[in-house]
Amino acid sequence: MHIDKSIEEKVTWFLDQRTDDMGSTLGMKFLKIAKNEMIAEMPVNSATVQPFRILHGGASVALAETLCSVGAWVNCPEHKTAVGIEINANHHRSVPEGGKVTATAVPLQMGRTLHVWETKIVDERGKLVCTSRCTLMIIDKK
Repeated sequence: MHIDKSIEEKVTWFLDQRTDDMGSTLGMKFLKIAKNEMIAEMPVNSATVQPFRILHGGASVALAETLCSVGAWVNCPEHKTAVGIEINANHHRSVPEGGKVTATAVPLQMGRTLHVWETKIVDERGKLVCTSRCTLMIIDKK
């Protein structure tokens, strides 16, 4: 996995914490964690398909929001955190059970109190499966 050196300590702490969350349950694997790009892959298996054995749109949205949330969080000062306040997704094509998808999220705008990130999810052939946009609020840690 590629991790930006400037956020290595923060990311190491994060990765140590994620033993039992939605992302790990769905099989998400981070490939790159950087301030300006997040990449992860997710299997299309019994945990991520809908009853017709194709990738569930909700699993795509969960992948997108996970990447955007972590991406916004690594850009926050120590006393702040990021929370999603809106997400949308367009599903372009189906992915049958047995494959995997790869998602890349990039910031479109990173302000002091709001971030907007965009995610593109592709199948193993590189074909676009889903595009998503997520708005995150930057708040004080509790």
